[in-house]
Amino acid sequence: MNISAPFIARPIATALLMVGLLLAGLAAYPLLPVAALPNVNYPTLQVTAQLPGADPQTMASSVATPLETQFGQIPGLTQMTSASALGFTQITLQFDLSRAIDGAVSDTLSAINAASAQLPPNLPYPPTIRKVNPADTPILVLGITSDTLPLTTVDAYTETILLQKISQISGVGLVGIGGQQKPAIRVRVDPQALAARGIGLEDVRNVISGANVDQPKGTLNSPRQTYTLNTNDQLLTPEAYDSLILAYRNGSPVRVRDVGKAIDGPENNLIAGWYNHQRAIILAIQRQPGANVVDTVQRVKAMLPVLQASIPSAIKVNVISDRTETIRASVDDVQFTLLLTVALVVMVIFLFLRNFWATIIPAITVPLSLVGTFAVLYALGYTLDNLSLMALSIAVGFVVDDAVVVIENIVRHLEEGASPLQAALKGAGEIGFTIVSITFSLIAVFIPLFLMSGYVGLLFREFAVAVSVALFAHAHSDDVRASAEAATRATWAPLSSLRARLRRSAQPL
Repeated sequence: MNISAPFIARPIATALLMVGLLLAGLAAYPLLPVAALPNVNYPTLQVTAQLPGADPQTMASSVATPLETQFGQIPGLTQMTSASALGFTQITLQFDLSRAIDGAVSDTLSAINAASAQLPPNLPYPPTIRKVNPADTPILVLGITSDTLPLTTVDAYTETILLQKISQISGVGLVGIGGQQKPAIRVRVDPQALAARGIGLEDVRNVISGANVDQPKGTLNSPRQTYTLNTNDQLLTPEAYDSLILAYRNGSPVRVRDVGKAIDGPENNLIAGWYNHQRAIILAIQRQPGANVVDTVQRVKAMLPVLQASIPSAIKVNVISDRTETIRASVDDVQFTLLLTVALVVMVIFLFLRNFWATIIPAITVPLSLVGTFAVLYALGYTLDNLSLMALSIAVGFVVDDAVVVIENIVRHLEEGASPLQAALKGAGEIGFTIVSITFSLIAVFIPLFLMSGYVGLLFREFAVAVSVALFAHAHSDDVRASAEAATRATWAPLSSLRARLRRSAQPL
């Protein structure tokens, strides 16, 4: 059975089929996301809870432990780690790859609600959930600085303008903020002055909390009209806090300024960020899963002049780290290696076969099988990364040996006197099934990578798919080689005989 016969008998249809494959690959190539490694999305959630003023031991026992007890009952949870610091607890939940991230979020929210009765009642807000990818590092890091404005003002503009606008850019996923300096008013008190007046720190906290509220006051009703009382009890300046009455002693009020002082400052003065030895607010930008890293960074950089114009000129936006520089360099280097591999293979074929058509045919079909692989990678949602390009480079060595064998067998029948069509049919029929068997044997080598589970399995699955698709496309391109060899030989043979006759007629008598 000659599996190549239908293609050899219809060279135009076969050529159009391969041209369609070539165009599909060329169209998919610029659409492929560019990344350093394959896109692996591990279902991972990060739960954060804050209790200002609590030491790490208190955070671990009163906040982390009740949450961990409930999280441990979530199905599909493979790993749970927690870290507690001053007023801060962070719990990382890693789920099995079979679990959908949205379902994991719903189960985590239910667990937080179940643990709410055991959490401290004075938590400023419930624990928050954030989807994270532990394998995804920031693609762009920005540093926002100012030589004249206070850092709390810089933080306010960063969070309200820059962070919001950058998050809306296509391809941008999570935007993290470091060195956060939220504006706040800090009340510093002297413990000895409080003790002398018989006032405790809890009394100070209760007075400040009760005085700084913004609650509805109700309405004033008359027979004809109703008036809504719109008053704001919030304290917005340090002077207003200094005038608060903490208690009465000996008939005289004790105010905040009598035992301390209220000052403007950051909400947390124990965290900081720097850029070139200067205090700064740091923005770490991550991409959305499957987004093109290079295009996303270019869009963010193109937006920077607009963002700079929307904030005071005293605030400067600086690029600290651009990960696409190394990604672009590594991908370009692998692309050059791929092109060099194809060129060296074609050169070696020419040096050994010393035949123009025997060289030009694999020079066309080998890149054709590689370019066609891009269409399949795009359809599967894969990326153009170091592993997929390295897989294509390796595939060149696998596919070129079949090309040489097919061409050499057809040439052998031509030298024995067969016509180009007969030589193509007979030569491809003799070893066509063998070539297909070899191809599927090579693909079978990568079956363990297809079946490998876990993070490593997802990482190398794209490599195995790229090699297998290139081999499969190359097995079908053998038919193109056979039909092309027949057509070119049929065209070249009359020209060769005509040239020989002209040469003989030009000899002197």
